[in-house]
Amino acid sequence: QMQLVESGGGLVQTGGSLRLSCVASGSPFGNYHMAWFRQAPGKEREFVSVITPSAVSTYYADSVKGRFLISRDNAKNTVRLEMNNLKPEDTAVYYCAADLAGPLGYVSRRRSEYDYWGQGTQVTVSS
Repeated sequence: QMQLVESGGGLVQTGGSLRLSCVASGSPFGNYHMAWFRQAPGKEREFVSVITPSAVSTYYADSVKGRFLISRDNAKNTVRLEMNNLKPEDTAVYYCAADLAGPLGYVSRRRSEYDYWGQGTQVTVSS
């Protein structure tokens, strides 16, 4: 079992920045793809970004590409999401998620394939 705890959300104006953090415990962090998803009111939870166990590869949703940066520190069991040039449409609850990496290196963007989830942290961007 892995436990995930997010932090760093808050209220920011359009164009501002926030940094989210997610600390993992309970399972070998370095064995997992770590991702961020988000869910806006009335919408489905959507993929934001994912980073592979060794941080060699990162992937982003088109809507955040060039504005968000995912990183991880395996020594601290932490994954971060640096969010810049925030827009009102980025307003959502942001969730950290973990998916055990398989031998073939497949990296999923599908929420159904993620095994563990945090409780979420609210990000609100005012216009």
